[in-house]
Amino acid sequence: MSAYNTVIQVRFGHVDPAGIAYFPRIFDYIHDVFEEVWELHVGTRYYSLLLDQKVGFPLVHSEVDFKKPLRFGDRPVVSVTCFKLGTTSIGLRYRFMMGDEIHLEARMITVCTRTDTMETFPVPDGFRRRFEVLLEKPSS
Repeated sequence: MSAYNTVIQVRFGHVDPAGIAYFPRIFDYIHDVFEEVWELHVGTRYYSLLLDQKVGFPLVHSEVDFKKPLRFGDRPVVSVTCFKLGTTSIGLRYRFMMGDEIHLEARMITVCTRTDTMETFPVPDGFRRRFEVLLEKPSS
């Protein structure tokens, strides 16, 4: 298994009065990384997928475990792996790391749909192959 890794930056406008990343902002970070995975790992800009190909992957389930706060100026590495590759769905795990410490972990499941009808359909083979590269090994 390999992972897609990127770095984000916690900016001043992203923190609350306590000085930590405001929790809804975490979902913005996750979606930004989701779009980056499409563009830089899969090879398709997400807006092109939506507007030109009329294919979308709306979020249908999310779980986030907040372990340590992210603070203004932090630059966590976000590591993305695929924990589920179903017929019509993709489950991605996002780990936000500072050094060896996990600050948060999120599991997001999206479903492959036609944007005009919102009908689900199987994940196209070309996309499936790219997410197979990120597939986690089954735990024993």
